[in-house]
Parts: sequence; structure tokens; C-alpha cells
Amino acid sequence: MLNKNEYKVLLPEWCWTTAKDQQHLKKLVLQYMRHYPHYSVKSIKDGFAICERKIV
Repeated sequence: MLNKNEYKVLLPEWCWTTAKDQQHLKKLVLQYMRHYPHYSVKSIKDGFAICERKIV
């Protein structure tokens, strides 16, 4: 269950198909999440990045 300040961001299919291993997947996810500068990735689960919203 998500906390009130946690959000799910659906990750694109190319992250999973391009990744060679777990480390490469993490790198691709962080690269994709640059499109969401107000989110900080906490974990990856079931095709989603579990994120915490940064307070600006």
C-alpha cells in the first residue's frame, strides 16, 4: 500500500525490453524519470516506479 506522499509512475515497455540486467534496468528507469523532475524513485515494482513527490 502506498503512503499518501507516494505515487506510481507507469514505466514504458522499452525499459524492460532494452534492459540487459537489473543494473541496466535501474539506469534506464532513472533516465526515463528525468521527465518527472518532481518525483524521486524509491523502488520498482510490477512495471511501476514507486516514487515520492519532492516538495518544491
